[in-house]
Amino acid sequence: MAHELVAEVWRGDFVESVHHGSVVALDRSGDAALRVGRPDDVTYPRSSNKPIQALAMLRQGLDLDGELLALACASHSGEDFHVEGVHRILAGAGLTEADLQCTPDLPIGEAALRAHLRAGRGKEPKYMNCSGKHAAMLATCVHNDWPTQTYLDFGHPLQVAIRETLEELAGERIGAEGVDGCGAPLFGISLTGLARAFARITTSTDPLERRIAAAMSGHPEWVGGTDRDVTRLMRALPGAVAKDGAEGVYAIALPTGEAVACKIADGSSRARAVVMVAALRKLGVEAPDDLATVPVLGHGRTVGAVRPSPALV
Repeated sequence: MAHELVAEVWRGDFVESVHHGSVVALDRSGDAALRVGRPDDVTYPRSSNKPIQALAMLRQGLDLDGELLALACASHSGEDFHVEGVHRILAGAGLTEADLQCTPDLPIGEAALRAHLRAGRGKEPKYMNCSGKHAAMLATCVHNDWPTQTYLDFGHPLQVAIRETLEELAGERIGAEGVDGCGAPLFGISLTGLARAFARITTSTDPLERRIAAAMSGHPEWVGGTDRDVTRLMRALPGAVAKDGAEGVYAIALPTGEAVACKIADGSSRARAVVMVAALRKLGVEAPDDLATVPVLGHGRTVGAVRPSPALV
């Protein structure tokens, strides 16, 4: 993939580092109003796929709504309410945390991690940021009498349904297969296809797709965490559906149909929100100022900023 410069890291009046990547911004008609890099090349959306995965589960009979459906779409911070929600999803299917097959991990939220370590706890699957998705996957299997022990196999009916749903919403065939950090199958599509899929969810009249949009935009703290940038972005843009992903991926769509998907080439998360806000502003969206740059610190004080590249300003 031939990425382009998308962000600059300024320390004082000097550009210390740069980030390359690819970006696509679709207007209300679905046309590309902005293209940087190679957004039509295949990439792994990582956790930005989760709303589409959750939609596939709803289509297969998963009975979740509101905050628990948002948790199924989440890369949660591991706060107490997130972990309690995972237990609620599992209990509703007659399961326990022992049934989770996601990778044991620590909370990714800073405050949640500090509290976790103070309590002397270690890595467990329920604290892994994908545990809401895995709990929902298991609940979908129980509903359909599918085996729960093999729910992460590529040939499992659940994963086949997820693949088909992603191809439908993205409007393209899967271009790569891999295993995500949580152990679930991972399907690669283009950034353009990812933006198209998000726009479909926020503008659809289909009841199940509308449930995904309502759950995420209505409960953004369940999708991320108390002070995560994905949470703040959805709070600032009512009706928007946004999802961050590992390795510098981010996607968002508005209820009016505009959508953006981006990938930071080096996998860093620090430039991700900066690039997203700049691309949204290119579409004429009034994106929040507090995410437009990221502070660069020197001895605990702000001495510079991560800023969008000239191509995005």
